[in-house]
Amino acid sequence: MYKAKAYSVTSATAPFASNTITRRETTERDVQIEILFCGICHSDLHTVRDEWHSVMPTAYPCVPGHEIVGKVTKVGAAVSRFKPGELVGVGCLVDSDHTCPNCKTDMEQFCPGATFTYNSPDKHGTAPVTYGGYSESIVVDEHFVLRVPANLDLAGVAPLLCAGITTYSPVRRWGDIKGKKVGIVGLGGLGHMGVKFARAFGAHVVVFTTSLKKKEDALRLGAHEVILSTDPVQMKQHAGTFNFILDTIAAEHDINAYITMLGLEGNITLVGAPETPLQVSAFALLFGRKSISGSLIGGIKETQEMLDFCGEHNITSDVEVIPIQKINEAYERLVKSDVKYRFSIDMASLKSE
Repeated sequence: MYKAKAYSVTSATAPFASNTITRRETTERDVQIEILFCGICHSDLHTVRDEWHSVMPTAYPCVPGHEIVGKVTKVGAAVSRFKPGELVGVGCLVDSDHTCPNCKTDMEQFCPGATFTYNSPDKHGTAPVTYGGYSESIVVDEHFVLRVPANLDLAGVAPLLCAGITTYSPVRRWGDIKGKKVGIVGLGGLGHMGVKFARAFGAHVVVFTTSLKKKEDALRLGAHEVILSTDPVQMKQHAGTFNFILDTIAAEHDINAYITMLGLEGNITLVGAPETPLQVSAFALLFGRKSISGSLIGGIKETQEMLDFCGEHNITSDVEVIPIQKINEAYERLVKSDVKYRFSIDMASLKSE
């Protein structure tokens, strides 16, 4: 085992502070990575503040971060896919049981024994739980390490490992959307990636927003139209015309207003996770044979597919790069949605600690 610099919190109300954590030495199947950039996800904030206690209680100290881009520094004896010096990424998963039906169908995110990048029981026994990417390095099983296209800006690549795959997966899975009318509800960290992917797949992209201030940015990101969801006239004009809607809102909202936007056999997929259960009208679904579904990140194979797609289409997340020393300020801004559209931590700043 070895020591690595990191930023962690010791309670739900404590600020981030610099400390050191224990990492395992590389086993024969492991890849050791020097972390260059790590994105800040809203899930990080929920976990740090123990806001998902009833589902996933937080173990402290907590080192978040599951949007990791770095450089391979060491590989185990049995590793064949990576070598030192290569650019790689690590997302929300760092291990699974490798044998269950979900793992065998490349959907490791649904494995009952999945190990998440942070705040998950560490089966190696290095620490009580896994520690994430707010650190100078990480050691990960080769299977869960991803290749990063060399042509992309690394700071903007980091959020692809969560925000990217979270939106790519349902858009891709829904089917051929070329020429179809696709709606994106919300224009935040997830929503802006949904716009980019839907546009790249050839859809007619429409953004639903409660703020007209976001219209210009939505169009810049690739939307063809913007609907002010608080305007009943605009909503009525588009009712029943959408093939697919991606709902990225993590706050309480009226999902029935968007179900009515769907046409025959249209689908709305949730990727946001409101704390309050959503109330769905059965009649809104029955008339038109519409459906509602959810989606959680993606498996390793699909995540690599997403990264390759981004390399081919020059897609990255819009980021504000910050030093690790500004992490507490970034979290306060995140609560206020004061970022376009993701924070990406330059982990070189940790070297000055």
